[in-house]
Amino acid sequence: MRSKSGINYDPQLIRPSTVPSFGKAGIAAKAARTPRLTKPITSELGGVSPTIVVPGRWSAADLRFQAEHIATQRLHNCGFNCIAAQVVIVSAQWPQKQEFYAALRAAFAAAPDRAAWYPGCDARVAGARQAHPNFDAVGGTAQRTMLWGLDLADGAESAFGTEYFGPVLGIAELPGTGLEFLNAAVDVANDRLHGTLGANLIVDPRTQRRLGIQLRECIARLRYGTIGINAWTGVGYLTARATWGAFPGHTLEDIQSGRGVVHNSLLLHRPERTVVYGPFRPLPRSILTGTLSITPKPPWFVTNRTAATTGRRLTEFAARPRWAALPAIFASALRG
Repeated sequence: MRSKSGINYDPQLIRPSTVPSFGKAGIAAKAARTPRLTKPITSELGGVSPTIVVPGRWSAADLRFQAEHIATQRLHNCGFNCIAAQVVIVSAQWPQKQEFYAALRAAFAAAPDRAAWYPGCDARVAGARQAHPNFDAVGGTAQRTMLWGLDLADGAESAFGTEYFGPVLGIAELPGTGLEFLNAAVDVANDRLHGTLGANLIVDPRTQRRLGIQLRECIARLRYGTIGINAWTGVGYLTARATWGAFPGHTLEDIQSGRGVVHNSLLLHRPERTVVYGPFRPLPRSILTGTLSITPKPPWFVTNRTAATTGRRLTEFAARPRWAALPAIFASALRG
């Protein structure tokens, strides 16, 4: 992983809490709070990102699409993303829970192969599996691993405090439905998971309308630098106007996901967070179900069949904008 200060580090070898610049003096300097470097820097150090799945009444197509969405959040670049989702939080009382789990496992296993190229991946995956003897090696690649039934009350659970930085996805359950579940999920995301870089939340339009202002209040309580509502927080990273960085307040002694922000092309003073919204359903199902969205399956989905073609055409359009290029871009995007 590469910090925004330009420093390369391996999350398996250097825990984010020890990254601050106390130099070779190490523990003694940290205890005395005398860092060797006093110049302020902006840093981004990843973390354990959650995806909160708000229970609702979903169609079979919804289950498949959102399973692919979450698989993308973890498997994009084989999981070697500081913003990759690591823990999925699901309602224990959701009637469709088992259907969702089946769809998620299938999407995780069927995603296209991507080599585990980042150094130390095998060791991190082995560590996760050793800590969870009942791990699920779902297939697809040798490293893909799902950890079912994580206990959010377990203070020693490594999946909540260690950024695995690879294709390892954990699933945890909380009691309740509706607002009760959402409030509890926000609390554990804030209090149990290491880091504050990004959090994802998936909620269907009907449930979103029912929660109303209470949903906005829950979003406001999430202490994360970027929050994605039906959109992976990676979209926030790709948006130049958006801020990118940890939620404000980390100290050098407890750095977690870092300090300060980058991007922020509007130069907002002392920003707190960015919230990104996306559609629950892609085109054409969005239109057929009454949602005013013309977004097809996003090209960053690991299951998008035309991502390379769409990306190339978008890049060419950015370099040389012209109306004549738009039909080919839309045709490729819709075939994805």
